[in-house]
Amino acid sequence: MNVNLCGDAEASGSPGADSTQCLWELETLETTRALGRGLAQRLPKGAILLLEGPLGAGKTSLVQGLALACGISEPITSPTFSLAQHYPDGNPPLVHLDLYRLDTPGSADELFLQEEEEARAMGALMAVEWPERLRLVLPEAWQLDLAYQGEGRQARLTPPHAPAMNASTSGALG
Repeated sequence: MNVNLCGDAEASGSPGADSTQCLWELETLETTRALGRGLAQRLPKGAILLLEGPLGAGKTSLVQGLALACGISEPITSPTFSLAQHYPDGNPPLVHLDLYRLDTPGSADELFLQEEEEARAMGALMAVEWPERLRLVLPEAWQLDLAYQGEGRQARLTPPHAPAMNASTSGALG
């Protein structure tokens, strides 16, 4: 599914010209939350959003914006120690994972698959911090890279990858 999320996501700065990626300059904590609100309103139902970036880059702040747009009023903090937080009363519900502490091979994959199943059953938006801990390939996931840029931050959104064509499919199209 190709959803245009780059048009007017409320964050300052303008999206980049690349049609497969969107780029925003995030000057403040509030512009990071505003981007989260904009993404929550535009991502398809049941989307998985992978949030990559160094410590302090704004991953949890972005999830706070997602939660606000979903109508979740309880405080949103990083689930670093609990690993997962569920917000079933949101519209849509929200599942927030933090894989930072899972460095044992396979642990992050196991938790992700368990939480993904539950998120799909709830029709939830799923936000995953530290997805680089996963060994899974998730072509259906949206990826948001947050990085420091001068005095602020920059966010780059990459949509899901189109499914690769296998040899039998490509032969049928020729």
